Amino acid sequence: MIDKINLEQLPQEDLFGPGNVGCKGCAAAIAGRQAMKVLRERTMITIPASCMATLGGNNRRTTWKIPFYHTLFECAPAVSSGIRAALEVQGIKNVNVVSWGGDAGSADIGFQALSGAAERNEDIFHVCYDNEMYMNTGGQTGSQTPKTALTSNAFLGKPTNKKNMLAIMEVHGIGYVASASIAFPADLMAKLKKAASRKGFSYIHILAPCFRGWGIPSDQTVEFARRAVYCGLWELYEVEDGIRKRTVEPQLIPVKDYIFPQKRFSKISAEEINRLQQQVDDYYGKVGK
Repeated sequence: MIDKINLEQLPQEDLFGPGNVGCKGCAAAIAGRQAMKVLRERTMITIPASCMATLGGNNRRTTWKIPFYHTLFECAPAVSSGIRAALEVQGIKNVNVVSWGGDAGSADIGFQALSGAAERNEDIFHVCYDNEMYMNTGGQTGSQTPKTALTSNAFLGKPTNKKNMLAIMEVHGIGYVASASIAFPADLMAKLKKAASRKGFSYIHILAPCFRGWGIPSDQTVEFARRAVYCGLWELYEVEDGIRKRTVEPQLIPVKDYIFPQKRFSKISAEEINRLQQQVDDYYGKVGK
């Protein structure tokens, strides 16, 4: 059972957020701010090359008020594993050790280190903030890009489906896997709090829209993160010790209400919209509401 988070009782101080150099409406920054509301001071975080690493600080300035290490693209979970080992040697306890990557640093370029840390059941947890394309390097296609979405190097739309990272991480046999969304902060924070409280490796995958890549207004990132959940294309759930539980019930609004306003889907066909809608209808019909 997921713990309830009372947003009104959260600390006023932000350990990430003020002074970051992210775009107005940046969902990655929103996710970081929400996370630090519950992870708090005794947290050490590693972040590979990504928007989050850049907007969080550079040179001698940082918006993080915790120890933060900018790693190479492919190795944030490995560095976090080393940090945990160093803390244990020194007898330092009650520290959250987190690797935090974008979809490239988690699902693609960084996957080897992520999979290795999960296989070893390292006492850390990894957060993937997913904007569904490589926005730090120009908006290229990645494995987390949805089918038909336009990117800077897929002018006709991506021809293949999005890789199911949550399923991949679940079959590693780790104790805790969860999806989250910046549009549901209490749910997101509760899952991070649970991951921090557990021994061993956990994985959390956050949907964090990028308004530039998605082709939506800058003040609509939270709204589209919400629509993704409500239309049924982004399910919010957790798998704890093999037991799966949906944590937010979708309203099942039409899929087109989520897809059509996004410029990245400007070339999507009616057949593909119908396929997505049928996929949602079949899935929620099978598993129940």
